[in-house]
Amino acid sequence: MKKITISSKEANQRVDKYVKKFLNEAPLSFIYKLFRKKDIKINGHWVKENYILKEGEELSIYVTDQQIEEFNKPKEIEKVNLNHEIVYEDENILIINKPRGLLVHGDEGEKKLTLANQVINYLYYKGEYNPKDDHGFTPAPAHRLDRNTSGLVVFAKNLISLQELEELFKEKEEIIKEYKALVVGKLSGEKHIDAPLKKDVNTGLVKIAKDGKNAYTIAKSIGFYGDFTLVNVQILTGRTHQIRVHLASIGYPIVGDAKYGDFKINRDIKEKYKFENQFLTAYKLSFKEIKGHLSYLSGKSFEIKLPENEQKLLDKLAK
Repeated sequence: MKKITISSKEANQRVDKYVKKFLNEAPLSFIYKLFRKKDIKINGHWVKENYILKEGEELSIYVTDQQIEEFNKPKEIEKVNLNHEIVYEDENILIINKPRGLLVHGDEGEKKLTLANQVINYLYYKGEYNPKDDHGFTPAPAHRLDRNTSGLVVFAKNLISLQELEELFKEKEEIIKEYKALVVGKLSGEKHIDAPLKKDVNTGLVKIAKDGKNAYTIAKSIGFYGDFTLVNVQILTGRTHQIRVHLASIGYPIVGDAKYGDFKINRDIKEKYKFENQFLTAYKLSFKEIKGHLSYLSGKSFEIKLPENEQKLLDKLAK
């Protein structure tokens, strides 16, 4: 049997999620068999899978030493440097300026070279995270950012911060994410795009579809650069490729967008200005009235400059 005293880092999560993390190599069938056999107890009493752990409670897992050795494999930390700008950091959160081309999470093609792994490595060598001790939580990003979109990504250093941030990004009422995009054509004033989106599981492309998920985007002109417009974009929903698809749907595709852009203009821009990236950056993050553990972030705003290659393109177009 293994007894664990729940710490503040591990509290406020479902007991089955914690057990899955602790016995991270065990099959799910094994985990839920423990619950069915009443081999998971809190303070000596059997609990169901959805029980929420509280700080100071004693969790008992009735498994053998051999099973613990077999199924409890702490995440190995590989040396992966974090060379990106840290925009803000405190004991709860970390805001990183992610470069274009870097995955936030791993996927089937890349599992090691990700921003998440770099942040975990950074916090490990700072002494703020140790997978051998912190069984119930791994520092994680609170939202997504596409591989080819640069800009601000928020990471949580503890569970309560992650839970609050995920709720903020889900509701989108007390947190504002703003993007800058360079689009083809002259977009004047402000455009509101309300069009449902659906992803094709076979091609990976997203399209406007009546049976898709609701999606709402606001794009506002910042300035003209020849036949192009720099726009400020806010999304009131967080759908995959939302900004790219919505802007293309109203005739203003993003410069350099290899999936939804104007391919001829992309080639011309590449040949003339040596620019072949997707011109889309999550440049600003603002907190409104935040309650709870992260209330001290209320009224704070974080902003970054455009990547150097994007700013250079604007300078060239302005001439």
